[in-house]
Amino acid sequence: MIVLFNLNKGRLTSKSNAAFYIDGPNIIRKEFNLDLDEVRKLAQRYGRLMEAKVFLNQHASDKLIEAIANQGFEPVVVLGGESDADVDVALAVAVVEAAHNKDIDTIIIGSRDADYLPALQVAKKYNKRVVVMGIEPGFSKALQHVADYVEFLNGRNSPPRRQHS
Repeated sequence: MIVLFNLNKGRLTSKSNAAFYIDGPNIIRKEFNLDLDEVRKLAQRYGRLMEAKVFLNQHASDKLIEAIANQGFEPVVVLGGESDADVDVALAVAVVEAAHNKDIDTIIIGSRDADYLPALQVAKKYNKRVVVMGIEPGFSKALQHVADYVEFLNGRNSPPRRQHS
């Protein structure tokens, strides 16, 4: 059993229940070459995944949606305007809903986007542990600072690095 320890937050065990949300347009990009199977396994270190969703915009291809589902995630296609802001809003709402769920101990998001800061602050207000997974370039420092745990993702064949706040 993997047990992580953070001096400020205490033990985080694999028996925690976690909700994992990925901002698809933000980090599932060809230039990052992420292995979603490895990202999911990394998230499982922080608890049993009660939810594992990838939020996508309406421009996501059927092939991408199928690949996400085949790697153990629920694809959530957000229909809306032309911007990725609709995906951000849908993901932020999911974070706030998970913050109010007494069966969820840990909220994990995969993004580089500081737009999630208010939603993660709500999660902290409800005593949820917050894990942020992101990738450079453009990984928001504010997003990193709100997290209890930060995972710096790398492309295929490069192990992630961890930072505890």
